Parts: sequence; C-alpha cells; structure tokens
Amino acid sequence: MKKLDEFLKASAQGDLLPWNAQKQAMKEFGLTCGQVEQAALTLSILPARYQRNRKTITTLDQLRLFQSKVAVIGCGGLGGYIIEELARLGVGTIKAIDPDVFEEHNLNRQILCTVSDLGKAKAKVAQKRVKAVNPAITIIPVVNPFSQENGTELLQDMDTVVDALDSVPTRIELADCCETLKIPMVHGTIGGWYGQVTTQLPGDG
Repeated sequence: MKKLDEFLKASAQGDLLPWNAQKQAMKEFGLTCGQVEQAALTLSILPARYQRNRKTITTLDQLRLFQSKVAVIGCGGLGGYIIEELARLGVGTIKAIDPDVFEEHNLNRQILCTVSDLGKAKAKVAQKRVKAVNPAITIIPVVNPFSQENGTELLQDMDTVVDALDSVPTRIELADCCETLKIPMVHGTIGGWYGQVTTQLPGDG
C-alpha cells in the first residue's frame, strides 16, 4: 500500500517507528498491529520497541523473526518465560500448547500465573499475556496435550519447536516428531538451581 508506506516513512524518527505512529497507522488504514509491523520492517523501519534488539540483530533479522513461527510445548515454569521472551523479542507467531490450568502452587515460580488466573487454562492465559505485551504477535493457544497422535498436525507448519515439557517420555516423543518433520527443536529443563538447554537439528537424532 503506497499510502501506508508514505505514512510510515513520514512518521519514522530516523529508522524507528514510535508506538503512537504504529497505532495511528492501524486506525487510519484499518490494519492490525501485525500488518503495520510487517510493512514497517519491510521498509527497514524498526518498531521502536525493538530498538535494543539491534545491538544484536539487524532490521532484516527482525523481519525474519516476525515472519517466523515457534511452537512452545508447555506453558508453565519454563514455557511461560520462553513465551514472554519470544513475544518481547518479536517472533511473529507463537503456538502455546498446554492442557493444564493454573493452580495455587504455581504462584511462586510461573511468570504467567496470577491469583486472578487460578483455574484458567495456561495456554489461554499465555494468549492474554502476549496480547498485553506485544499486540503485533499472533499467538495460537492449544488447550490439548501434545502426543504422538496429534504431533504432526500441531507442528507441521512451525519453523522451530521449544520443549518445555515436564515428562521424559513425552519429550522423547516430541523429539521423534520433530525429527520426522525436519523441524529444529530446542530442549530446556530446570530443576532446583540447575538448568539444561540443548538443540536437536534435523538429522541430529
């Protein structure tokens, strides 16, 4: 859209697009926040929320992140933090998969858990949180467990999968599914004061 491009270029402060200008573009052109973000990044204009990212990644990299799709399996102690950071970083589509609801014992360590969200589905709460943090992001909540039976359907259009599960057998099933689909998997786990992270790229096994 030529008029949108002209508006974004005129509204940019240097190579940064302020949030108020992004909101104004949404209103004037009847677009979603994500559509405006995509247009700005395509013009090499960086939404100002990401300005600290450019110490590490380029605006082109930011566009690639925005066009990426990541599935996070588990929205609890580990998965909640991952979802939060992916949204803040600017990953465009996040699929949050978890069949559980928040319980009182989650309040001491799970970033997505609040008193008002007790009894609510973790994946749905993740959706609400992401929309509050970064409305340009598309988040798809799935209130079903990952399994061998539904794995291919859940993950087939994802670019990367993050394992934030709490079950070793299910982790193994997820690794097998990612290998079959040729999708990179990032595995993380925490216990007490210790943590572990590793990646499984297609072909690694």
